Amino acid sequence: MNATPPITQDVLTLPRKLPEGGKRNIIGLTRPQLLAALVEMGTPERQAKMRLGQIWQWLYHWGVRDFENMTNLGKDYRAQLAAHFEIALPEVVNRQISADGTRKYLVRIAGGHEVETVYIPETGRGTLCVSSQVGCTLTCSFCHTGTQRLVRNLTAGEIVGQLMLARDDLGEWPEQGAPREHTRLVSNLVLMGMGEPLYNFEAVRDAMHVVMDNEGLTLSRRRITLSTSGVVPEISRTAEEIGCLLAVSFHATTDEVRDTLVPINKRWNIKTLLDTLREYPRLSNSERITFEYVMLNGVNDSDADARRLVKLIQGIPAKINLIPFNEWPGSAYQRSTPERIAAFAEIVFNAGYSSPVRKPRGEDIMAACGQLKSATERQRKSRAQIAAETGT
Repeated sequence: MNATPPITQDVLTLPRKLPEGGKRNIIGLTRPQLLAALVEMGTPERQAKMRLGQIWQWLYHWGVRDFENMTNLGKDYRAQLAAHFEIALPEVVNRQISADGTRKYLVRIAGGHEVETVYIPETGRGTLCVSSQVGCTLTCSFCHTGTQRLVRNLTAGEIVGQLMLARDDLGEWPEQGAPREHTRLVSNLVLMGMGEPLYNFEAVRDAMHVVMDNEGLTLSRRRITLSTSGVVPEISRTAEEIGCLLAVSFHATTDEVRDTLVPINKRWNIKTLLDTLREYPRLSNSERITFEYVMLNGVNDSDADARRLVKLIQGIPAKINLIPFNEWPGSAYQRSTPERIAAFAEIVFNAGYSSPVRKPRGEDIMAACGQLKSATERQRKSRAQIAAETGT
């Protein structure tokens, strides 16, 4: 497997087509896609927009999972919907709860593949970390997820479904008795789980359009952060077509070190990446870019690294998230000492950048940053193998 894969990858996103007699999953369809699907089903165009709004509210505001319960639709129309569509979410296979309240969900998607989703509760907010691919193709040397081979991209419905199943578990739907006015338990979403989101751009974009819609799940673009290792050609598209906040897995201040830690750097080096990032706040009207920097003992944590870092990002509205390395079995790296992290953070802070040190969460259940790896590791499969498993 190449360390620096091309933009166009031989990776299957399911479902490409419906099996004969099958139903289309309505979850994850954007408003225009759902409108077109309703018209194709036979809904008169003059009625389709009204039906779209009604169905959208049932799905994403009320959390209803059965067309029969969409009571402001006629009985015959509900039956017609049920004949053409399904309301399908990933299946929760296992849920682990950390001592610090972090929840890790192992979820099964089409084809029997499994990914992980993590909910992190904090004071006044809660962040859900969702996956965008089964496995990962980037082979970042410090990341446990990167040791799992890429199988396929998730669909938009499988991405949106991770948020919906977390809300199920947390009792966040009105139908579950959640009060209308309360601090939402899932208030923020980060695309920092398994996979590189920008290698699954279209599905991620469509999923975020569903999530950001103000008549359903209603997470604003400023509460969504997409993390990329540096897929340069797709960064401007992210600004223009999604407009969410951006985080970059940076982790090194020289190409020599970053080539090892984040091999995609061999394709788009630090200068190329930073030149692109300088345009991002202007394009997306984002406040600032987050640079993620994992602290590895004796690798990237010197005072010289800190000084190079602030010089490199000069002129970019930014904050630096310093991440103590989360160790995993077989890793070749160790976490920087608290003293070394503090010294690094002080240099960054004195240069005028926010430099919070991320508190490790969920380490006892392997849910911390860089630790995600599904329990049933799958090897890369051919399109024919995956299609045979799923009937697509």
